[in-house]
Amino acid sequence: MSFAPETRASLLARLRCRHDEEAWAEFVEIYEPTVYRLARQRGLQDADAAELTQEVFVAVASAIDRWQPDPARAKFRTWLFRVARNLIHDSLAARARRPQASGDTAVRALLDEHAAPSPEESALFEQESRRRLFHWAAERIRGEFHDATWNAFWLTAVEGKEIRQAAETLGLTIGAVYTARSRILARLRQIIEQVEGGR
Repeated sequence: MSFAPETRASLLARLRCRHDEEAWAEFVEIYEPTVYRLARQRGLQDADAAELTQEVFVAVASAIDRWQPDPARAKFRTWLFRVARNLIHDSLAARARRPQASGDTAVRALLDEHAAPSPEESALFEQESRRRLFHWAAERIRGEFHDATWNAFWLTAVEGKEIRQAAETLGLTIGAVYTARSRILARLRQIIEQVEGGR
């Protein structure tokens, strides 16, 4: 799939068009693991977490037209976190109201324990979203670069090796490592900005 879009429209703007399957596929690919992980952390079983993740995307699809980017208020990921959290809360509350053979008390305890999101939980969701977005973007652009260029970037920017050490390991000059790292970071920023345009 090419990542040189014909327009500079953000992914969020593209999501407003319900028929833009490529935009929705990208969105789900980026955020599904993060939403699923949040649901599992909140105590949902695998199948329930997977179902809830789909419910989150349905909710986003129905509400995306009403969401307005406003840097003074919340970022999109904050809004997405609230949507996911509210649906998880609703799911746990519904389970607590239903008579069950076992686990009733455990579900109620989970619900009570997580009545309000903590700043740490919000920050963790944000951090996980950023990490997932980085890896998603890296997967998209990997094929655009020669192995030596990619390895110079990965060793220094991801694994944290010193420039000189990476140059020695790869048999490159220090300048070549700096150049490789700079080129790939610029390309990653470009891809991420395209996705995050309105956030």
